[in-house]
Amino acid sequence: MKIAFLGCGQVGGALADHLQRLGYDVTIAARDAKSDSVRKLLERNPASKVDEPHKAVSDAEVVFLATPFHAVEAALGPLADELSGKIIVDCTNPVGPGLKHGLDSADSGTRRIAALVPKSRIVKAFTIYGFENFEDNSFPGYDIKPAMLFCGDDADAKKVVSELIAALGWEPVDIGGLDQALHLEHMTLLWIRMVRVHGHSPRLVWAALQG
Repeated sequence: MKIAFLGCGQVGGALADHLQRLGYDVTIAARDAKSDSVRKLLERNPASKVDEPHKAVSDAEVVFLATPFHAVEAALGPLADELSGKIIVDCTNPVGPGLKHGLDSADSGTRRIAALVPKSRIVKAFTIYGFENFEDNSFPGYDIKPAMLFCGDDADAKKVVSELIAALGWEPVDIGGLDQALHLEHMTLLWIRMVRVHGHSPRLVWAALQG
């Protein structure tokens, strides 16, 4: 499977590195191949590939969107044609001042992204945690996998993303359509407040127990 990454900072870089090491064909879409984030990723994984955005996205089956939310429009706008029909994994979160929802909870960031690329198939995943758990999601003291909640309107796209989630060592938990994306963004804010403000360990994750 060919995968492109728009954004390779702390979250995108960790996911791109792990997927490449699992054998996926991963390319970083970068306007500046000498940027700090690209350089750091190449230092940690010299096998990573970098290409200009139009080519990287055109060749990909799945595109991970892992930019800061304020950079989403600039990242997606020029690539609208290439993204038509593609699966986009939305890893972004609109975080506003005071760790409030960046869109005042009037809409999810994912819905805003869907409006920018209406012909794409969007699945929100790889949010709800900080980057530490994308670097390492192993918990050897527990006989259970950490949960990765995801949502989307396209069943086939969700199946593909669910398989990627499982390959990365998470328990995929499908919570429904894109109308659930706002709840995932609130879960991310909850995690951020618990960890960054109230001092819980950044290795805090959720689990899905079913009887």
